[in-house]
Amino acid sequence: MGDLNGYQEFLSKAKDLVWEFTPNLITATLTLIIGLWVIRIIGKLVKKFFDKADYDETLETFIESLIKAILKILLFVLVVTQLGVQSSSLVAMVGAAGLAIGLALQGSLANFAGGVLILLFKPFKIGDFISAQGVDGTVKEISIFTTKINTFGNQVAIIPNGQLSNNNIINYNAESTRRDKIDVGIGYGSNIKKAKDILLDICASDKRILKNPAPEVYVGELADSSVNLTLRFWANNPDFWGAHFAVIETLKERFDAEGIEIPFPQRDVHMKTTSEV
Repeated sequence: MGDLNGYQEFLSKAKDLVWEFTPNLITATLTLIIGLWVIRIIGKLVKKFFDKADYDETLETFIESLIKAILKILLFVLVVTQLGVQSSSLVAMVGAAGLAIGLALQGSLANFAGGVLILLFKPFKIGDFISAQGVDGTVKEISIFTTKINTFGNQVAIIPNGQLSNNNIINYNAESTRRDKIDVGIGYGSNIKKAKDILLDICASDKRILKNPAPEVYVGELADSSVNLTLRFWANNPDFWGAHFAVIETLKERFDAEGIEIPFPQRDVHMKTTSEV
């Protein structure tokens, strides 16, 4: 009989606790749903504001992601408070959790600091073609912790900002023009001056190649089986690769037409016969 009374008392307390906690749970759930909706609306308004204003795109994406992160943290605190957690207890809990999370997420904090450094010093911006961490491609997005890069094959490489900010970066779009360097070998029996004139004429005929600074050709090396010529020319960034590949194709066609030999590895085999005794 005593066990039955105890069981009934337990059920009564549990029922009272549920009825007491249910309003808080409902309020917290509604707060979470409404809060996420408000954060989404604020995100759209911020994006619309940046679309109208003339700000750096890198700064825009970074601030957008930072605002969303801060709002979600505030929403979390508000939801936990609605569940009945006292503010003093929450501060202590957040402090302890912050210490634990800070120790566990040192890499993430480093990536956040790296993102801030990238934003401040601007080694690259969205749309720049860069080479970093063994990846070549166009910067697609710079967020709080990572940077997304579109590679030649249209894959997306995601690189932590901490690594980007602490290692070498080559930004091919930092300057408006680039200089190309093409090496080509000709045979020792070929006319060097004629070959140089052909290369300079190819550059003069291509409108994508800048006339100032002027293209130049010189003998770079007297190799074992060829005289290696080096062609250097300048082009605007958007025209660089088109001019590069066109020059290589055209020089082969022109050299063939003008009788300029381009050596390639060959091996002569001599058969020696001996008479039978």
